[in-house]
Amino acid sequence: MSKIRLTKEFKFEMAHALAGFPGPCRHIHGHSYELFVTVKGIPVSDEKSPYFGMVMDFGQLKDIVRNQIINEFDHSLVLHRATAPPQITELGDFVSRLILVDYQPTSENLLIDFAERLKGQLPPEVSLFSLKLRETVTSYAEWFATDNL
Repeated sequence: MSKIRLTKEFKFEMAHALAGFPGPCRHIHGHSYELFVTVKGIPVSDEKSPYFGMVMDFGQLKDIVRNQIINEFDHSLVLHRATAPPQITELGDFVSRLILVDYQPTSENLLIDFAERLKGQLPPEVSLFSLKLRETVTSYAEWFATDNL
């Protein structure tokens, strides 16, 4: 049977700051991110299955990505836990969607986090193939499963 790749695109808004970075990205700023999630599998061959001919339902993939990533990160401020100023939590509702992570919130590190969140949620016959995170119109980072065996 042929293996097929499916890709679903997601858009979300997120702010971050790269503490210690020698440029303007050390300040809190935001991006309109685009996340491309690509999975791989063999289409269902059982003609009696409602999923006949599908690797997986796009709606199921959408639900997984929304539950694991988008619902948490959309319209959030993401900061490295070790470098976030302690006063940040005192800003109340301005930072009610604050996410403190154990890594510098670069596109590269976000992809590593996102891959880990998704891998265990996919159906067993489907594997995560790649992730692409577009941070700006001209810049993106990619993660490939084959590079991370």
